[in-house]
Amino acid sequence: MTDPSGADAVRLEARVYGMVQGVGFRFRTMGKAEELGLAGEVENLSDGSVAVVAEGPGRQVRALLDWLNSPNTPGRVERVEDSFSAVHGKFRGFRAR
Repeated sequence: MTDPSGADAVRLEARVYGMVQGVGFRFRTMGKAEELGLAGEVENLSDGSVAVVAEGPGRQVRALLDWLNSPNTPGRVERVEDSFSAVHGKFRGFRAR
């Protein structure tokens, strides 16, 4: 795994809306994040959306965001709200909650 606190590291907080629960979305998102060497978590929310927090090198974090917005995700993504900020560094690895 890449060091998520490196000089070019960023934090992505994304909220994914659509048919994204009960379709393997968290599992596949975790797999994609691990493939990219990111740290963070993905979690189902009570309103039916999914929250994604990912930290790591900017290029890999943006690749995850591109994937979230692509037709390659399970289910049907209607929209993704995202924001970038400084890394918090509290994650070790990537997990689904």
